[in-house]
Amino acid sequence: MHMPTPKHLVVLTGAGVSAESGIRTFRDSNGLWENHRVEDVASPEGFRRDPALVLEFYNQRRRQAREVAPNAAHLALAGFEEAPGWRVSIITQNVDDLHERAGSSQVLHLHGMLNQMSSTRTQEVYDCPGDIHVGDLAPDGSQLRPHIVWFGELVPLIEDAAEITATADVLLVVGTSLQVYPAAGLLHYAPAGSPIYVIDPSQPPAGRPGVRYIPEAASTGVPRVLRELTDGF
Repeated sequence: MHMPTPKHLVVLTGAGVSAESGIRTFRDSNGLWENHRVEDVASPEGFRRDPALVLEFYNQRRRQAREVAPNAAHLALAGFEEAPGWRVSIITQNVDDLHERAGSSQVLHLHGMLNQMSSTRTQEVYDCPGDIHVGDLAPDGSQLRPHIVWFGELVPLIEDAAEITATADVLLVVGTSLQVYPAAGLLHYAPAGSPIYVIDPSQPPAGRPGVRYIPEAASTGVPRVLRELTDGF
């Protein structure tokens, strides 16, 4: 008996998903991130200027991420992998591992991960179990750095993300303002005719045609959309 091909749900997640677990969103309204100028702690120039500041900034982010738990949005997406007739791919702008801890198995991190570190010379990636300090060296002898894509750096996995998005039967966008490129450009790769859902508490002033907006927080909006997909797709 021929089994039908499962439908592909592609989910693009941003800071709004992690915020409900207690992880601060990327920038406050004053443009600061945890009281630092973003360019001082999230750029190659900032790292060259004051590596100790940058390393400790991410050490604190890493510690904070360990103290929080996945919320209802993470758990619902992980649970949807068991839905008959569906497969799920998550593309996230977040650098925490809450999707994985919730149980999601297919997660692509566009901007790197807090629990990884890399060589400043070869970009080789290693697990990061604790803090990183100035003088902590990779096997090649270079200083280790957080495995995070900073402003001004290329997003190496964006092409992989575009290929995944191009196979979406349904695209679900959660907790991201769609203002940050290149990630915001992923919407253009969704196949024509594939439904696009955007879950965001603040409905945008001008909606895109063919996009359904759900003005809710991720923890309630995600389970609602997934129930609709289960019932009616």
